[in-house]
Amino acid sequence: MTTAYDAVTARIADPVVDVILVGDSVGNVCLGFDDTLPVSMAMMNHHLEAVARTKPRALLVADMPFLSFHLSPDETIRNAGGFLQRGADAVKLEGGVKRAQMIRALVNCEIPVMGHLGLTPQSVNAMGGFKVQGRNADDALRLLDDAHHLQEAGCFALVLEGIPAELAARATESLTIPTIGIGAGPNCSGQVLVFHDVLGLAGGHHPKFVRVYVEGCQLLQDGLSRWAADVRSGAFPAPNESYRLPDSLRDPIANWTPSEVSAKSNIL
Repeated sequence: MTTAYDAVTARIADPVVDVILVGDSVGNVCLGFDDTLPVSMAMMNHHLEAVARTKPRALLVADMPFLSFHLSPDETIRNAGGFLQRGADAVKLEGGVKRAQMIRALVNCEIPVMGHLGLTPQSVNAMGGFKVQGRNADDALRLLDDAHHLQEAGCFALVLEGIPAELAARATESLTIPTIGIGAGPNCSGQVLVFHDVLGLAGGHHPKFVRVYVEGCQLLQDGLSRWAADVRSGAFPAPNESYRLPDSLRDPIANWTPSEVSAKSNIL
């Protein structure tokens, strides 16, 4: 699974991955926010619609942003249902047993739900920052319990983020639904990384669990630099990148003078 936030990234990802996530990570990755908390339903709808227009083969999952599934089952259903009406196949929401009521409400409305446990970015303030979770006995056992509560509530899969590999392995082997890891070691059923991280487009520091497979930023800047150099030197555009005037217009264009236009302008 990887993320896509627009038609371009969706078309690149779709032939390769099994699941495309329109993540609320669009806030940090594309919109310049420090975290995902400012991302709204309107923003998510905008990006989901762009991805859905490509009609991806992959399963298309949309992230429920902060406060879109916290207030009431009715509002949660309305927001998630809007995602499906815009082309999503399923929704993803963060949190443990406290979200079970909302998950059941969605599943009862035939809306498939993917859960998300461990380091949940929408809880960054409550967690005291982006920190690995499940490193003490209480937290680890709570996560295992939460995983089973979410499975019982009807989730078809779980994202496990930022937890020790052994804990993710124990959760995976104890569940009947698949797990998708991100910073959770190799023993999950699948893996997810942000598109821009995998392709080196994010720039700057990246988390320990990210492996960059191509320096995309550098490659794209190199290409843009070569184009800019060609523009400045006059090498671009060349004749084969330019349109030609039909032969019948060459004389009229060559013989044209601005006098008639200037005269009309003076009258006005």
